[in-house]
Amino acid sequence: MWIWQLPRSSGGDLASIVQTAHTYGIGTLMIKSGDGATAWSQFNAQLVAFLHANGLKVCAWQYVYGNQPIYEAEVGAASVNAGADCLLIDAESEYQGKYVQAQEYVKKLRQLIGARLSVGLAGFPYIDYHPGFPYSVFLGAGGAQYNVPQMYWPDIGTTVDDVYSHTYEFNTLYGRPIEPLGELAGNPPPHQVIRFRQMSRSYRAAGVSWWDWQEASQRDWVAVGQPVGNLAGFTPDPTMPTLSMKGYGGIWAGDLVVWAQEHLYKAVGPMTIDGSYGPQTQAAVEQFQAARGLPLTGMIDPATWQALLRYRPVTVTWIKKRRKTVAVTSRAGRAALTLPVPASAHLRAIRYEIPRDLGAGRPR
Repeated sequence: MWIWQLPRSSGGDLASIVQTAHTYGIGTLMIKSGDGATAWSQFNAQLVAFLHANGLKVCAWQYVYGNQPIYEAEVGAASVNAGADCLLIDAESEYQGKYVQAQEYVKKLRQLIGARLSVGLAGFPYIDYHPGFPYSVFLGAGGAQYNVPQMYWPDIGTTVDDVYSHTYEFNTLYGRPIEPLGELAGNPPPHQVIRFRQMSRSYRAAGVSWWDWQEASQRDWVAVGQPVGNLAGFTPDPTMPTLSMKGYGGIWAGDLVVWAQEHLYKAVGPMTIDGSYGPQTQAAVEQFQAARGLPLTGMIDPATWQALLRYRPVTVTWIKKRRKTVAVTSRAGRAALTLPVPASAHLRAIRYEIPRDLGAGRPR
């Protein structure tokens, strides 16, 4: 369960929080620890020690903006030093287009907390709606090991089944375990909460969490805590998106294309990585398909994705200033690139499927 403002969650009474968590089967609390470059005093070593002593795991989460990525990383690291079992990065609209800042944040964070501590990205669930968001940085090498999409079906205005189908179709491509984040804040009908839990099992999610404690009603708690069985006769749709030169009314563009191009670079050789599915990308895809006996469609269809994702993406250092591409080859013979931010980073969101900046702001 996510806790935004501790004083508004069971009145800030830790004994009551512990009792409620145990009553309804909550094993981990995600408690806000920072907003941008400001640490929140509600998250501290004493809090963590008390909850640990009462059998609960404690993860910190911070809302990040990208204006001061180094300081944001230091705020995240401070919560880890306070004893957090994991760290959740709540990156939303403010980080769209900020490839350089996302990279600076991730690099500094890992320097401070190490490579092993569990980190999750809690962002917008519909990746195709946010072509400029640097998912490939946050979920790439050295980034978050877990993907925690905010699958708020009541806010999106869709069904539980559809929010799973859409989220998994695109998020699966980044190769990180998906741990669905569901919504209680909108006071959804209990049968929908139960189905969300059951769907998480059908999709083999390692875990599921809920937004958020202070807005959960009694019937929400009951729906979260009551025993439920598996869905009978339901098989998840393993669909992956097909990328081509014909996207939403034009050429496919966005971070998904960046991700594909980074893999193609490793698989077939040097090419432009700009987030746009143009003729060069199509030619690289055809070359890749021909070499692996796949149908020459020039499109990255599910079969092509499956073959392509077996390769590690090329390592890219993103820079703001446009300059000639610099390639550096390591001793292992693996190329690393220094490139200007992809052109697709400047694309606007197609739609904000959940409320923007949810969880942002100073404590009230």
